[in-house]
Amino acid sequence: MQRHYNIEVEGKVQGVYYRATAMQVAGILGITGYAQNLPDGKVKIEAEGDEDMLVRFIQWCHHGPEGADVKHVSVTDGAIQSFKVFEIRR
Repeated sequence: MQRHYNIEVEGKVQGVYYRATAMQVAGILGITGYAQNLPDGKVKIEAEGDEDMLVRFIQWCHHGPEGADVKHVSVTDGAIQSFKVFEIRR
């Protein structure tokens, strides 16, 4: 079943390749959407895909790449946007 999640990641998550690594992990898991730095230092992710793969992706979000220090991850349901790829937004 396809799902859409809005994810916000707090902590040391900018300047540590969090978005780029999220894009790699999403590609492996077949997830589409985007990752974007927010002005308050968080990373926003909108992710769509198979429920099981999204659970794995969210688990990854809780630790992120080497160099990240994730303090909190919030996840909310969202409406399907039918993203074609996973991209990094500025």
